[in-house]
Amino acid sequence: MIHPKLLFISLLLLCSVLVSAQNKYTISGTITDASNGETVFGASVFLEGTTIGAITNEYGFYSITAQEGDYKVAVSYIGYASKWRKVTLDGNLKIDFELSEQNTQLDEVLIVSEETERLNIKSPQMSVSKLKLNTIKNMPVVLGEVDIIKSIQLLPGVTNGGEGSGGFNVRGGAADQNLVLLDEAIIYNTSHLFGFFSVFNADAIKDVKLYKGGIPARFGGRVSSVLDVRQKDGNSKNFELNGGIGIISSRLSAEGPLFKDKGSFLVAGRGSYAHLFLQATGGENSASFYDLNLKTNYNIDKNNKLYLSGYFGRDVFNFGANFNSGYGNASGNLRWNHIFSDRVFSNLSFIYSDYDYILDFKSFDFDWISEITNYNIKYDLSYFQSNKLQLDFGFNAIYYDFNPGDINPTTETSSINPLLLDQKRAFENGIYASAEYKFSEKLTATVGLRYSYFIRRGGQPITEYENGLPIVYNETLGVYEEGNVVGVTNFAKNQTIKTYGNLEPRLALALQLNDNASIKAGYSHTAQYIHLLSNTLSVTPLDVWAPSGSFIKPQLSDQYAIGYFRNFNNKSYALEVEAYYKTVDNRIDYVDGSELIGQNTIETEILDGELRAYGLEFLFRKTKGDFTGWLAYTLSKAEQRTPGGAAGGPGINNGDWYYAAQDRTHDISLTGSYKLNNKWNFGANLIYQTGRPVTYPDGQYTYEDLNIANFSDRNASRLTDYHRIDVSATYRPNRKPDKRWKGEWVFGIYNLYNRRNAASISFGQNRETGANEATRTAIFGIVPSVSYNFKF
Repeated sequence: MIHPKLLFISLLLLCSVLVSAQNKYTISGTITDASNGETVFGASVFLEGTTIGAITNEYGFYSITAQEGDYKVAVSYIGYASKWRKVTLDGNLKIDFELSEQNTQLDEVLIVSEETERLNIKSPQMSVSKLKLNTIKNMPVVLGEVDIIKSIQLLPGVTNGGEGSGGFNVRGGAADQNLVLLDEAIIYNTSHLFGFFSVFNADAIKDVKLYKGGIPARFGGRVSSVLDVRQKDGNSKNFELNGGIGIISSRLSAEGPLFKDKGSFLVAGRGSYAHLFLQATGGENSASFYDLNLKTNYNIDKNNKLYLSGYFGRDVFNFGANFNSGYGNASGNLRWNHIFSDRVFSNLSFIYSDYDYILDFKSFDFDWISEITNYNIKYDLSYFQSNKLQLDFGFNAIYYDFNPGDINPTTETSSINPLLLDQKRAFENGIYASAEYKFSEKLTATVGLRYSYFIRRGGQPITEYENGLPIVYNETLGVYEEGNVVGVTNFAKNQTIKTYGNLEPRLALALQLNDNASIKAGYSHTAQYIHLLSNTLSVTPLDVWAPSGSFIKPQLSDQYAIGYFRNFNNKSYALEVEAYYKTVDNRIDYVDGSELIGQNTIETEILDGELRAYGLEFLFRKTKGDFTGWLAYTLSKAEQRTPGGAAGGPGINNGDWYYAAQDRTHDISLTGSYKLNNKWNFGANLIYQTGRPVTYPDGQYTYEDLNIANFSDRNASRLTDYHRIDVSATYRPNRKPDKRWKGEWVFGIYNLYNRRNAASISFGQNRETGANEATRTAIFGIVPSVSYNFKF
């Protein structure tokens, strides 16, 4: 029997909780841009004089809960004038805010760290950087084209694969370990013209967020980073044209209201005309690209909104009359935002993504097609339980269809027989939950858990090898070769070949030292089930994507990070220092002499290994005044170890640690912008990187009058160090306030002092002299550019 006094105390406590709950109410709403109706992601909403506040989500939604009373609700965001409103909180309120830009200009690019606002100092999220496309566009880039991928490579911990290369590397990870999303759709190749341009048209992009570590539990499938790119929704207030004309490419976008102001649209196109110049000079080769961004949305009512977005891009190359090639991405996403209540927000997405490349061998009368396609459904829920606790949970399911190669004759007289490589299919499923909890005014934590489950489906034959070894070491010849085949098992489409399941915990802590400084720490465990098989450093159209299965295990990564963050001088300056340590298990590497293209049994060309990367990152920024910019420095090391294992033999480099291809000991970026007056802006970049590891010959021998090179250990040498300076000047003519047409001229010089940075060094024998020679290949020297941008 319960003691009466204990019962009385319990009832008293329950009543106090109910009274407290009854005296608490919620303010929620959406933050938008006053000029175009775009939702604002990452705006700070807080109650002045208190520590109660929130950050808007990807769709501009916020929710804060407080005790009954009178408050002043304040809203702030970088590049926008702050707003506030007095409220009496005696019931749940829905308050939407529209923010106006402090300086109305053409869409521009500014890199902003997560630590700019005080509330972000408190947030446990770390290793995250944003690119906002609404403030400054004077970052010099090659050929005068604003490029998101080139811009993020100026951040600490992010490097490129070499000049003129596609993709990027984050904290010693490989290019395929980055999850790149455009409106939630996976993009497999981020480059146009083999890396000269990225697939992201700045006129169509609203927000870019790069997670280098501490990846939220809602993301899965990659072990290094997440690049989350969001397209504009479209101007819901006025019809607007944006565009630019450059020396290599031009672009045009249109946006405006739809459905009697209940929605909006965006159409943005871009194309190059470099092939016209090449043809005019009598050249036989040509290269060009185009892309198209589409988006529309419709407000069903105040709690329901639909979005439909798409991207289509293509590159075309003609190499004389004998060979053509092309590659491209296509994606689409149908989304439904639903607000269940002032505390519960949801997003349901149906996503399609496709990447393919085509090789047309005209001289041999056949073509080659390879493709990877996926269909993805994901559902995310956010519950703003209180000012102290926010819960996020959801699930996603991805179906993959891999076509590694389809060869078809193009004429009746072709000597090539049709060939279809084994088609591969897989499901990748994930369910997650995370909670952000404020233990006190100084300590906040985010705890997340994701469970991923991968199913390799049938519909193909699987080769069986003696002792289960697809690759073995031949002691006599001193080489790795295909294992002894003992049979083949044919799996029907409805059968399962192999399954994998992994728990992926995430943890992040933030300890606020004072109003301007904090210490953060994070840990994440992630799994990656698809792999890019390549013997080049950067992403290329010919790379082969392969799913995990009987012989290829999923990559598993653990990353630890700790950092110190501080704002100075009324937030005019900011310092970020982070240290990280990352390991990746089951990181595959190719054996010497491997053939990765057109290979049905790819498991016979690779060995299983591990990767480790660690480093120290510094970022010092000046965010206010006529002169702004940042200095980024990374000291890091990335190594891989690939022993022979069960296959026997020495493995790669005798099973010792060797430099990963993406290793950079030193990486320095200095970026500055100076506003001289209302007409002129100037910008400059200074970049220095340690040369990337390469494998060089260290000797030769002669066999039947042929000189044959002997190569050193893998990645035992390096290219020469990489460095350059870029400068730009932006001129904006006088603008009358009532004139809708706004234009600007952008003048730039890429690689100001004409540094011939080595993209590669090849070795050969001079046919005339017989002497051995090294030939350095450089992509760019000095490149001047001019472009005209306009907005109407």
